[in-house]
Amino acid sequence: MTWAAFTRNGPASNFERVNPQKEIAMKIRNSLKSLKGRHRDNRVIRRRGRTYVINKTNRRFKARQG
Repeated sequence: MTWAAFTRNGPASNFERVNPQKEIAMKIRNSLKSLKGRHRDNRVIRRRGRTYVINKTNRRFKARQG
């Protein structure tokens, strides 16, 4: 790597530290009924023509349909 590229882009270690948390992807399913039963706080919500399963206490339980 040349010095000009290093100063323009910064060190590679800075790029890795931009987002230290792994993002948990939303499941996209045909049927949300089984995902609703995974946790007692799951709720089925309709927003803008899409159906979502959300959970405010445990954010990893989320899904979208449509």
